[in-house]
Amino acid sequence: MLDNVTLDQLRTFVAIVDEGSFSAAGRKLKRVQSAVSHAMANLEGQLGVKIWDRRTKIPRLTAEGTALLGAARRVLADVAALGQLAHGLVAGIEPCVSLAVDAMLPVRTLVDLCRDFATKFPNVQLRLFTETLSAVSALVLDGTCDLGVVGPAAHTQGLERRYLASALLVPVAARHHPLAKIRGPLSTQVLAEHVNIVFSERGTAKKAPDQGVLSENTWRVADLGTKHALLLGGLGWGNMPEHMVAADLAAGRLVRLRPAAWAEDEWLLSFSIVQRPDVAPGIATRWLLQRLGELCVRDLPARPTAARSKPGRSTAVGKSGTGSGRARRGSPR
Repeated sequence: MLDNVTLDQLRTFVAIVDEGSFSAAGRKLKRVQSAVSHAMANLEGQLGVKIWDRRTKIPRLTAEGTALLGAARRVLADVAALGQLAHGLVAGIEPCVSLAVDAMLPVRTLVDLCRDFATKFPNVQLRLFTETLSAVSALVLDGTCDLGVVGPAAHTQGLERRYLASALLVPVAARHHPLAKIRGPLSTQVLAEHVNIVFSERGTAKKAPDQGVLSENTWRVADLGTKHALLLGGLGWGNMPEHMVAADLAAGRLVRLRPAAWAEDEWLLSFSIVQRPDVAPGIATRWLLQRLGELCVRDLPARPTAARSKPGRSTAVGKSGTGSGRARRGSPR
């Protein structure tokens, strides 16, 4: 029964509803009214459902017709999407782009990137993963993702790596925490007396070593939301991306600490793009990379750092994955 239903019949059906009458649909489709009526009679016969109530001067949709209208629109939309996808494939636009990002990347950056991508490439599927440290690299290495955004401590052996942007990590504690009440530099001995909340990797894969941990009394969490909540609750101290705690610092909910062992800009976290060297990025992937760079310029103001390459020199890292473009000693989590 349905094998004989044509796209032309469905387009005619939708046109009648949208234009308000059989005659108006005929004018839009450049057909005589009798051809429109014939198409609808055939559609009703093939579906075995009465779509139009013809007892009035202008036929009206029956309840069954109203139910079928939504399905007809979906079919036509899917066919249009199929055509656009095929056109994109011919033009070299890949059908799917997969991206893994470190959880430290600003959420605002990620949200706007996804929104802009969906607008630019509505028929390209975007698969998104947020992970920590080396877990991002692992997704790119095993082919799950085309691209990754990693921090400096991530293992990137076998991947091409290119500097993207930097974010400052700042040590903070809640305003009612004992460390927040001490003015001036804090010795490592004093800091070690309190819980150090550390952002750690998930799973059992090869993990990056700890960096910037000044206390043996550590609580380890696998997401920044939990770490943020524990810090606000006064349950310890730890490093957080400046962009995530700027509002808390301004409102006095969190206080910036001054460990004597670190300089003010000791921990400049560098983000890098990683990808497999044997996979050439397509049109949508290249656009996503460019847009990501633009959004990072907006959301992560550049800061001076000795780790940046000199003018005219590339910050990209070759296939060995050695080097990270990071400032100072690494990445405290």
